[in-house]
Amino acid sequence: MTTLLDIHNSENHRLTSWQKEMLQCFHSKLSDQKSKFPCIPATAGHALAQLRYGFADNPATEDAAKQLAGLLASYGKSSREFGSYTSLIVFFDTTKLQELHLDVPDYFQVFWELLSKAAAYDTSNWPAHIPEDPKEMLWEYCFGEEKYFMYCATPSHQAKKSRNFPCMMLAITPRWVLEEFQSKPKPAAAIKKKIRQRIRAYDSNEIHPDLNDYGNRDNLEWKQYFLHDDNTSPARCPFHRRKQD
Repeated sequence: MTTLLDIHNSENHRLTSWQKEMLQCFHSKLSDQKSKFPCIPATAGHALAQLRYGFADNPATEDAAKQLAGLLASYGKSSREFGSYTSLIVFFDTTKLQELHLDVPDYFQVFWELLSKAAAYDTSNWPAHIPEDPKEMLWEYCFGEEKYFMYCATPSHQAKKSRNFPCMMLAITPRWVLEEFQSKPKPAAAIKKKIRQRIRAYDSNEIHPDLNDYGNRDNLEWKQYFLHDDNTSPARCPFHRRKQD
């Protein structure tokens, strides 16, 4: 299903029970006023109905990679029309993976394999000013010549409640949204401080040491996409930008 959904639109009655359940779980997580979700811009985007949603199959399959690519292509063409707090939220059917009792490192591999496979469906060139090697500090995931920050949540995350969700879920934010947020340094700094306070209250362990700001010399962006539950940090990024034959 590569159709972008607005949570408030009339198409929602056509969704399956699982899809409706995932949307409701997401709504509950971001609108909870007692246990506030740490990412303040995400909760703003949700409240303002600027987020867009999509669904995909088992993320370990080629079909899911193709579906993700379709969603990214559609979203990239229209994202600037949705508002300055927009992100693309994609829910993956992880029923079979959960039956296999995958742990967080297993999902880490599934996540990066998915991004590698999806990149093969990108018919656009990689932006010339963005390195193709994740070891470079200015690397970030690109699709359709748009740059994105990726956030992954899984059913196996436990200590990091901020990275836990009933299915594997991606929140994909365009770089232009983040640049607009950073364009007012004082308010941005105040919000980032508040976000860190919320993370400490929300999660049951310390803030992951890989959380950093894009462009900093000590930052590797890929490490923030998928945070390990025990605050460990992978030595290398599994991403490989594939190309279709």
